[in-house]
Amino acid sequence: MPAGATHLCRLAGRALAPLSVKHTRKIILPARRWYISTSTRNTLHFRLDERTAHSSLDLFKKDTGVIYRMLGLDPTHVQDNPERFREWAVVFGDEKITGGRHYWEVTVKKSQEFRVGVAEALMSRDDCVGTNSSSWVFGFAQRKWSAMTSNKMVPVTLVGKPNRVGILLDYEAGLLGLVDIEKPKVIHTIKAQFRVPLCPAFGLWDGELLTHSDLEEPEGLK
Repeated sequence: MPAGATHLCRLAGRALAPLSVKHTRKIILPARRWYISTSTRNTLHFRLDERTAHSSLDLFKKDTGVIYRMLGLDPTHVQDNPERFREWAVVFGDEKITGGRHYWEVTVKKSQEFRVGVAEALMSRDDCVGTNSSSWVFGFAQRKWSAMTSNKMVPVTLVGKPNRVGILLDYEAGLLGLVDIEKPKVIHTIKAQFRVPLCPAFGLWDGELLTHSDLEEPEGLK
């Protein structure tokens, strides 16, 4: 039986044992300014939101890149707020997506374990992306790709470990696609029903990720 997505998550650089099922609650965020995207255009501009970043993650390059630190910061030295991921090395983009078709890319540097995709803006900060029904991601670990949601993993074949990948989101169609930018073509899609605001979501357990937004969708993608 394939391992669930939770089994491959790591906490502060340590492998985790399988977790028991428990009820989690979505967070209630304080009032603050968010960037709202309702356009049907496929250009989406976002930065990484430091307020959501786990203490093991450092943002750089004007908050478009993230690097994993094995030891990380002492959680007591990081501003405590309900938006921050407390257990998992996850960070969200600062854009709330409520409709449209959008495309962005991610450059991978020296990472053997990461996740890229989307999650509900109010997803529980006690969960890892890909382990609940509020997140949809493509993960790379143990030299293999998987599509992940609701703690289920589906192998993604015919793709190695590229230095840069694309993410295609069609909110109304309920589709999230992993894009080979060299072809370009959609390698794999996750189907879902999106009903609430989403954010770009990233998990990282070594190396670096650099995001590229405000991009036009490549021609020919379906």
